[in-house]
Amino acid sequence: MSTKSRNYFLDNYKAFLILLVVIGHFIEPCYTNTLFLTVLKWIIFSFHMPAFIFISGYFSKKDMGLEKLIQKLVIPYFVFELLYYFLYVFVIHKETGLYFNRPKFSLWYLMALFFWRIATPYVKKIPGNLFIAITGGLLIGFTQLGNFFSIPRTLFFYPFFLAGYYFQESWFESIRRHWKAFTVGLASLAGLLGGWVLITGQELTPFIFYGRYSYEDMGLTNGWGLLIRLVCYGISFLAIFALCAFIPRKQHFYSILGVRTMPIYLFHGLVYSILKDSRILEKVDFPVETGLLLGFCVLLTFALATELPYKFTTWISSFPVRLPKSFSRSKKTAV
Repeated sequence: MSTKSRNYFLDNYKAFLILLVVIGHFIEPCYTNTLFLTVLKWIIFSFHMPAFIFISGYFSKKDMGLEKLIQKLVIPYFVFELLYYFLYVFVIHKETGLYFNRPKFSLWYLMALFFWRIATPYVKKIPGNLFIAITGGLLIGFTQLGNFFSIPRTLFFYPFFLAGYYFQESWFESIRRHWKAFTVGLASLAGLLGGWVLITGQELTPFIFYGRYSYEDMGLTNGWGLLIRLVCYGISFLAIFALCAFIPRKQHFYSILGVRTMPIYLFHGLVYSILKDSRILEKVDFPVETGLLLGFCVLLTFALATELPYKFTTWISSFPVRLPKSFSRSKKTAV
């Protein structure tokens, strides 16, 4: 893409988000060790994947044929499922199976993105589809599907993808002008959630933003779980919009991270799995150790945006795919 046609605001936003993805995973084993890491974990997971998915929806307005979707999403999914399987079995000796219907680590996003892009051209024809999507995200919390085809996450995060799909570029400027209103709303909802916890004594974890777990898994009744998830939707959407005022609009040295999010997203989990198995991450406690871990996450993010990882992911997502004509009947079945 030429320099003139690049939207550096969105590149910078994605750069910020992919860094938070890496940090959020690497502090997982130790976030309960210190108040700082606990607060950081809550902040990151309250909006980083919703925002990432919102931007993915924004860039999915152009319909993509089934063959192209398989090329860009399905093949990388299978390749990295195999890489994770070999890593788990032969390197860290973790018991697992080659379950292509249960995504390993962060690969659920590729599976979900495939389903979102398949479904959205049809869903958009349904009146009130965003309301229906939110309702689906709320109701899936009643089930115990676990990680099967990543259905809970796919439904939980779909409203963010759909909202991004409908979003227009000109609206960003309006949002920047009203960032204070979004910030006040965000603080109000976060305060409401925190006040409820103090009054009821109910224990909550960042799992309420994961989308993977049922209300029962999180120790909530179905009624409270549904209400809390609705509040989570509000917090995430308000955070997405409030942050628009603080993301730079010009190109910077870190903008490349937003261009190369895919290799960072796919490869960092392999590094994380090795370090987690060594149990070194769960020992992070003191401020110096915390600083070193966060610094490592920044360096790793930039390292995975270099040419070699980028070329590898580009290569595996460029394999030619040719489906039988019965599966790809011109534009009528294109998605």
